[in-house]
Amino acid sequence: MEYSKELVNKVYNDKTLSNKIKIDKLLDIDYYQYVNSAKETRSIVEENSIYIYKTIKKIDDYIGCLLLNHLN
Repeated sequence: MEYSKELVNKVYNDKTLSNKIKIDKLLDIDYYQYVNSAKETRSIVEENSIYIYKTIKKIDDYIGCLLLNHLN
């Protein structure tokens, strides 16, 4: 599973998924991008995580805020 904003938006806009499953899928995307990245690309991965966490915040404000605060 490769990161893309289109994939994140597709998961977010999928009406057939519950909010919990959407959040799980978004966190899976985040996990895989960290696992498959080199040290040189960590700043890009962190930017991608911010986008993912902001999307999660649209679904569940509390969880999204926790994730965003954890990055700081």
